[in-house]
Amino acid sequence: MENTLLKKLAENVKRQRGQAVRTAEKKAWLHSLSEFVRVLDDAGLGAVEVLVEFPMPHCKLSSADVVLAGVHPVTRADAYVVVELKQWGSATAVDADADLFEVPGLPPKSHPAEQVLKYRNQIANNFGALDGHPEAVKAVVYLHNATHTTVGDLLLGAAVEGVPLFTSSERGGLIEYLRRNLADEPGHLSADRLLQSPIRPNQHFLRKAADVIRGVGQFDLLDQQLDAYNLVNARTRLASQANTKRVVIIVGGPGSGKSAIALSLVREHIRQNNRVAYATGSRTVTKTLRQHVARKDAQFEGFFRYFMEFANSKHNGLDLLIADEAHRVRKNSSDRFRAEWRSNDPQIKSIINAAHVPVFLLDEHQVVKPDEVGTVAAIIAQAQALDVAYDVIRLDGQWRCGGSAVYDQWVLDLLGLGPSDGEWNGGIDPEKWPGDPNFDVVLANSPEDMEEFLRAKLSDGLSARMTAGFCWPWSDPNPDKTLIPDVILGTWARPWNAKTTRDRIGSAPSSHYWATADGGFEQIGCVYTAQGLEFDWVGVIIGPDLVARAGKFVPRREYSRDKDLIPARVTYEQFGRHVRNVYKVLLTRGLRGVVIYAADPETREFLAALINA
Repeated sequence: MENTLLKKLAENVKRQRGQAVRTAEKKAWLHSLSEFVRVLDDAGLGAVEVLVEFPMPHCKLSSADVVLAGVHPVTRADAYVVVELKQWGSATAVDADADLFEVPGLPPKSHPAEQVLKYRNQIANNFGALDGHPEAVKAVVYLHNATHTTVGDLLLGAAVEGVPLFTSSERGGLIEYLRRNLADEPGHLSADRLLQSPIRPNQHFLRKAADVIRGVGQFDLLDQQLDAYNLVNARTRLASQANTKRVVIIVGGPGSGKSAIALSLVREHIRQNNRVAYATGSRTVTKTLRQHVARKDAQFEGFFRYFMEFANSKHNGLDLLIADEAHRVRKNSSDRFRAEWRSNDPQIKSIINAAHVPVFLLDEHQVVKPDEVGTVAAIIAQAQALDVAYDVIRLDGQWRCGGSAVYDQWVLDLLGLGPSDGEWNGGIDPEKWPGDPNFDVVLANSPEDMEEFLRAKLSDGLSARMTAGFCWPWSDPNPDKTLIPDVILGTWARPWNAKTTRDRIGSAPSSHYWATADGGFEQIGCVYTAQGLEFDWVGVIIGPDLVARAGKFVPRREYSRDKDLIPARVTYEQFGRHVRNVYKVLLTRGLRGVVIYAADPETREFLAALINA
């Protein structure tokens, strides 16, 4: 019976996550779920509905171990208990602040009460069935292999979080807790109301970030995100106290929560009056953050900087330096106008020099130019050369693209990109789009159809932009400040986003604000203006620089207009890797859906067989 249940659970979780379940997780189910079922039986709650591996509303790769659904014994209203099950036998706080815990056989872990509280908040704040009734959701931790003595540090932390934690020593207390919150009555109707309720749309990152940086909101960081956040806080505290250094590398795909971690860290260290800065290698991203997050408030604007600014900075002048979009780190810092922003030192070395704890957040599948050298291997090599210890954390979550891990993997396979960062694999066969209720993939028959579809989304109050591979010329504006329609497909033609970085060109915003300002929809954006940003809907024109032949995508450099990719010094292999990464970036900018149009007829047929099948 157990084997049948585990097999069925593994199949459902694989369908939900888009990836196979690891053997270790199956073993955890076998031991933890078996014990918890016995607890429910002893509590006399056999009729309560048990939802196992309950997915978070905007990230299907994150899931609560168990959500119990039933009826409250006093109020008779729907009641839910989120349960975090751990097999830990012991846990010891890393330091007196108890943000992180050493668990035998595992990297430093966050407090399980903090983790389950985030799950509880995600469920209470996003499911329509709980509107006005967030108190209907409780959270609890059960460490069935531990005793009161072996996890004493955790018990102190749990009291602060307000989430009860029970070990095998307090098994009776867990039974009483469950009885106080759930009646011994069928819970299937309560479960149905939760599962069938509408889910609130994910709040746009920039709007949320503006609240977070001011301390009036927070990102609910989950799983590895929470571990990364607490690890950086612990490393910063210890390094500052001991006047030492520690490099932290956080790796994750688009939408995995890197920027949410980064801004949460900035807010926390502002609160602590620490010396902190947030830097990127993108003028578009930095200027967008200054405008939409700092909102021209001098108190916050100075926190958002460029990698180049640290070319000659004071050694350990900061406690914490967040290097977001670190895949865009250059070989060295160079600026035409400011000598203090120029250095022959590797830019990675300059960033490490600037703070007690430099944090590099990157996605190697977003390296799109030959002079971008931000890779895990390069950062580790520089840390080792400087004799600085380092940590590497990999994020598996997916908060963009409707939280669809299925879509993220489908794009990797489509473009022949390997599962690990920086890899590509021509042996991967593209798969048919299996569909996902949380994310729409639409194939347009023409650019006119794509534009009409996206314009309708704009009329519905959603954000949308059109993007393309860099396969058309990018002309200067006309004398009357109108833009030239360079992107030509048959009778349809549209201009690229404006070249200027300062002022509007007629109704067109400057290039830095194409993604967010009014009027941006009327121009076509490229990878350099879209990278690091997101929209409800994105349109992607796949140009003739990447076409489908014999069932796979083939790069064609002769059709590229990207001055960084066409010089002879860029090898064919380098061009192929970068152009695949370009389209990976563009295809993963959408929160709700993507509309794809291919300029090449054979490529359109290839995509139709995958998407419309």
